[in-house]
Amino acid sequence: MIDLKDLRERPEKYRDGCRKKGMAVDIDALLALDAKRRGLLAEQEAAKAQQNALAKESGPAIGKLKGQIGKATGDEKAKLERELAEIVAKPAALKEKVRALEAQVAAIEPELNAILLTVPQPPDGDVPVGTGSDGNVEKSRWNPAGGAGSPGGVAFDTSKSFESQRGFKPKTHIELVEKLGLADFQRGVKMAGTRSYAMIGDGMLLHNAILRYAFDFMTLTNGFTAVSVPVLVKESCMLGTGFFPAGREQAYHVEESARGGGYDLFLTGTGEVGLMGLHADEILDEAQLPLKYTTVSTCFRREAGAAGKDTAGLYRIHQFDKVEQVVICKADEQESRQWHAKMLGYVEKLLQSLGLPYRLLQCCTGDLGVKNADMIDVESWMPGRNGYGETHSASRLYDYQCRRLNMRYRAGGESGKGATAFCHSLNNTVAASPRILIPILEMWQNADGSVTVPPPLRAYMGGKEKIG
Repeated sequence: MIDLKDLRERPEKYRDGCRKKGMAVDIDALLALDAKRRGLLAEQEAAKAQQNALAKESGPAIGKLKGQIGKATGDEKAKLERELAEIVAKPAALKEKVRALEAQVAAIEPELNAILLTVPQPPDGDVPVGTGSDGNVEKSRWNPAGGAGSPGGVAFDTSKSFESQRGFKPKTHIELVEKLGLADFQRGVKMAGTRSYAMIGDGMLLHNAILRYAFDFMTLTNGFTAVSVPVLVKESCMLGTGFFPAGREQAYHVEESARGGGYDLFLTGTGEVGLMGLHADEILDEAQLPLKYTTVSTCFRREAGAAGKDTAGLYRIHQFDKVEQVVICKADEQESRQWHAKMLGYVEKLLQSLGLPYRLLQCCTGDLGVKNADMIDVESWMPGRNGYGETHSASRLYDYQCRRLNMRYRAGGESGKGATAFCHSLNNTVAASPRILIPILEMWQNADGSVTVPPPLRAYMGGKEKIG
């Protein structure tokens, strides 16, 4: 959620942000509703103040009149009773006015909040302007230099053909999976419908190996805190992390309220939701920041609207497992930018250790999504498609999520004194499997159809060096 005060002061910043992200949000309607609400609140406060002043002033007068009424008779008593009724009626009328104003404010707030939740985070000024993925810009690329840690032990250049460098035509991951019995697509579809699968034998071992390696890499090597989080969450958690209302169609909905549960639940598409939801409505101690969290979780995505695109194999599926990294830091743009670079650096080291060619892709404004000020995609080389495929995405969100989650910090935390500030947040994939298995299988395949296990993963597969 954006800062409404900042929007009032700099509305063109948000109009421009909507234009650059290709999102139609009526900023003028939002400002009009906000102005009306603020006017009503001011009128309400004035009425309350007047009500309190009258109550304070009329107290002694009411007491005096009651005493006089007790002693008076006839017309004099009737006159005093009318005076008393008039004095009592004025605060009552103001009280009714306050209630009416409260009702008007309550009627405005749902519409105001509905628009406010759709206002995107304006992209940073150094993000290239574009309308979609075609406007993304390559920042850098990395290729294995050869040696024991490289597939086939040779240097690899993605600008040249796989066959010219490795001496044989590469099989796709689907061909390798079927030949080596690593996954069963037909039985997966039988059980769960399209884009489903079952990992089998060495395929499941390799799947677990990459997740365990990535998790250990972040926790044991880079000092992130290991966390287990729910993957079935309340709607407030999805709204708070910015996955709703935009993106709602991508989430699986569990209708618990219809069964008397009191609220509906949603399956998360990333561990980021649970990691960020941990500290919702909390005031953190500034001394504890930054918080560095890693989780491994099963993720669910409906992939609505993606029919016919990468539907075969393991690339675009409904259920997968992912190691995710999240950083919650102080409200400082420079610190956020530094963490963004660090988090990308972790992933680069991981991919380099696995000998996988990759490139960093700067996402343009039209490809950022609602919540990101900046996003860098990491695409790994997949010989079977003779091109790169997205395997990671690193986002810088500033206070967008934390404002929606009401996550703040100050010295001393909850028991501290002084003003609070909304935290900044960042997230990045560490490894999402089985998609990451595509470049692993295709890059480490051999001419005889077998697949060499990358050296870092062998300890997680009981020392196995080759599959097939």
